[in-house]
Amino acid sequence: MQNVVEEIQNRIERACERAGRDAREVTLIGASKTVSAARLLEFAASGLQNVGENYVQEALNKQRELQTSSTRCDFKWHFIGGLQSNKARDVVGKFALIHSVDRLSLAQSLDKEARKIGVVQDVLLQVNIGEENTKSGVAPDDLLQLAREVAILENLRVRGLMCLPPTFENSENVRPLFKKMRELRDEMQHEMAMESTSSTRCLTPELSMGMSGDFEIAIEEGATIVRVGTALFGARETSQK
Repeated sequence: MQNVVEEIQNRIERACERAGRDAREVTLIGASKTVSAARLLEFAASGLQNVGENYVQEALNKQRELQTSSTRCDFKWHFIGGLQSNKARDVVGKFALIHSVDRLSLAQSLDKEARKIGVVQDVLLQVNIGEENTKSGVAPDDLLQLAREVAILENLRVRGLMCLPPTFENSENVRPLFKKMRELRDEMQHEMAMESTSSTRCLTPELSMGMSGDFEIAIEEGATIVRVGTALFGARETSQK
């Protein structure tokens, strides 16, 4: 396990060197859908610190199992999958960062649940950067409006953007979309900084983009968070939804 984690970290470092960036700017998330709690413990011992889950119940089951383990495990948990508003209560306060806020109604549900338990929940806004009908995410042209609406919710804090771009046979073809995400992030940072009423809850440096097949390209284009599954854990097991 240690060699696998080290190899991914080395690839992150080399991508940062090519881009003239500090590797400490990039967070590796193990995209751990279908990966058992027992295997996650092994990866924790090898230095993995952040894991990302796609399904609410699967994630909560793993959290409970690891909390009762005799082996200390201090993962930062990220929710990276699509989220229904009626699941807001199940995720607020249980994940360091929710990556998939793509509409105001979901943000309002998260804010309501966060207010109930007295926390400020960090979130990312998901952008449908490829404008695909089959994928979730706010349209690029509607991003600023959504950012403004979410930023005024007192118990949410917008930390940046996330995307799930189209899959290309040649991974280089995704580079323009990652570049566009960086430009959208920079534009949002600028606009939010100009609007003092929302700036205190809209600190937006994060760019969650790049997976097993393209995370190095994403880093070269500005990613601060990469979500690596297959390259880290191997082929998927049967889902535990």
